[in-house]
Amino acid sequence: MSRISLEQASNILAGAMAKGSELGLKPLSVAVLDAGGHLISFARADGASNMRAQIAIGKAAGALALGVSSRIVGTMAVERPTFVASLASMAPQGMVPAAGGVIVVNEAGLAIGAVGVTGDTSDNDELAALAGIEAAGLNAQG
Repeated sequence: MSRISLEQASNILAGAMAKGSELGLKPLSVAVLDAGGHLISFARADGASNMRAQIAIGKAAGALALGVSSRIVGTMAVERPTFVASLASMAPQGMVPAAGGVIVVNEAGLAIGAVGVTGDTSDNDELAALAGIEAAGLNAQG
């Protein structure tokens, strides 16, 4: 497989939202991007605030741009704040250095897209992203 289909993206959205409901999380927003950083699908739960689309896309796009989860981008921001801050202005879709952006890989371990989740704590956002990827029968980057 070399890309995430619209059906798989829809399953990711549903799985992430279901995980949010199961855990009683605050209203989530979920973005699914292809490997080129283009938006495939997005969902915003009732009550989610108005910048959540940009934040979810920024988490996923930042992960794709650097080839690591947005959790690791967050660690990089602490270790090398000037470097990460400079990248944000270059990233066309922004870059959010906080957990919740997870790269989706194919069987060979190559990136085929990414999921970004926002709305609750960053740790919970990441849990929802991972649940969405699993619900679609796909794999998260290890």
